[in-house]
Amino acid sequence: MDQMLRKGLALIEQGSYEPVHQMAIDQIHRNTQDPVPYFLLARVAFDHQNFKKADELYLRAFQLEPDNPLYVSGYGQYLVSVGRQQQALICADDAAALPINDAFVADTVGVIYSRTGFHERAVPFFEKAVSLNPVPANFHYNLGASLQFSGDFAGAEAAFRRTIERQPDAYRAHSSLVGLSRQTSDSNLLSELKDKFADNVSDPDARLHLGHAIAKTLEDLGEYADSLAWLKQAKQLKRTTLDYDINHDVRLFDAAAQTVHEDIKHDEQHSDVAPIFIIGLPRTGTTLVDRILSSHTDVVSAGELNTFAGLIKDLAQTTSNKVLDVDTLNKVIDEDLAGLGLNYFEATRKLARGAARFTDKMPLNFFYAGLIHKTLPNAKIVALRRDPTDSCLSNFRQLFSTNYSYYNYSLDLGDTATYYRGFDKLMSHWRRVLPADRFMELHYEDIVHHQEKQTRRLLSFCGLTWDDACLRFHENTAPVSTASSVQVRQPLYSGSIGRWKKYGDSLKELRMQLSEPT
Repeated sequence: MDQMLRKGLALIEQGSYEPVHQMAIDQIHRNTQDPVPYFLLARVAFDHQNFKKADELYLRAFQLEPDNPLYVSGYGQYLVSVGRQQQALICADDAAALPINDAFVADTVGVIYSRTGFHERAVPFFEKAVSLNPVPANFHYNLGASLQFSGDFAGAEAAFRRTIERQPDAYRAHSSLVGLSRQTSDSNLLSELKDKFADNVSDPDARLHLGHAIAKTLEDLGEYADSLAWLKQAKQLKRTTLDYDINHDVRLFDAAAQTVHEDIKHDEQHSDVAPIFIIGLPRTGTTLVDRILSSHTDVVSAGELNTFAGLIKDLAQTTSNKVLDVDTLNKVIDEDLAGLGLNYFEATRKLARGAARFTDKMPLNFFYAGLIHKTLPNAKIVALRRDPTDSCLSNFRQLFSTNYSYYNYSLDLGDTATYYRGFDKLMSHWRRVLPADRFMELHYEDIVHHQEKQTRRLLSFCGLTWDDACLRFHENTAPVSTASSVQVRQPLYSGSIGRWKKYGDSLKELRMQLSEPT
């Protein structure tokens, strides 16, 4: 790797942007055809959320050396970071076809594949990165994450342990390691985790990951009240660092309902595209239903796609840096959505492996259910429901990405209850205004207790013939890029139904909030 490039990337990792900026500008004055300074400036622009400038600079570096896998993959990593997954996948494929002899480049290609749901392609590149340079801890962590999502839990554990060996304070590896298996009184990391939590008094992300790992361990050990207390402690510092108000989400629910506020009929002439959207609160069975459907011989899972949200944002042309916000939803109420369905299909074709029937399992698409129906009238929308208290608890227990602001409600149990109430009200609205043969609600508890009956109901709604493989979803070998990657590789079990009851009086306030009239 070019010496200037290596130095610049190291400075960026340290947050030292000014010397990188000056170094890059000086080099451009000397040689406008050198791609290195443009690549470094692109990284600086992206880190400062100047996405338009980052796009220009990444593209400039790529155009100057289109056969250099560093710039091809670098542009692809930028594309996947801003939700342009199909274009990113094309870049990854292009980079993969070139000779790669640098560990950083191999890791970058792996990151693109993993973030577009192609973990079977990501693993070999992460393995190559580790073989070319086994020192960086994050290379091993990335490998471990893709192995976990691919179902190789032993390989994932080994990779996470190698991560910790190289970086003892790698808190993401600690929480991932605990999440792989049930902790026992004879085998747990509780003492070590508590020490590390105490050492990270000012790092909100470290305390979030480590605290979640402690809480998960305590829950495995049956100490539910202590587990909940640790969850609250883990989230407290992170919550104080965010400019977040639950009332923003309340307004977002109201705006979503206004996108379709009266009964609408579907027009069979508009589109032949019939994707299956799986929506609902996280941790309520969305991944389970995705695995059931993608076990069908005619269905492929395209994963959790931001595609539809991105198309709506592009159509609205609102100025905020958020893809989903009140202004964007308000702007598209009266917009002509003709042609957007074809754009969606073109944007997902490669991600869906070219399948005619595929699932799009982005939970937050529940905000767009009305717009989805208006855009793709033949699409099927399956909304997952779960017991209110279990839904709130499972969201509060979940460690969501710290860089994804749409789940900030889960940092406070009271906010989570308010969010659930908004979600429940919106589902009632969709149930009223959307056609029953396009929108269905499916309860997680019903799937667990009446698996075959509910599977038949689901397949019938989606217009699919019966396939016994749907009952054996746990045998599905396709990667799973969600928090349920361990659970969905097991047969159905009822242990998580009514989980909230184990917490006793600790959830009394939550129960009261959920029972308040809307």
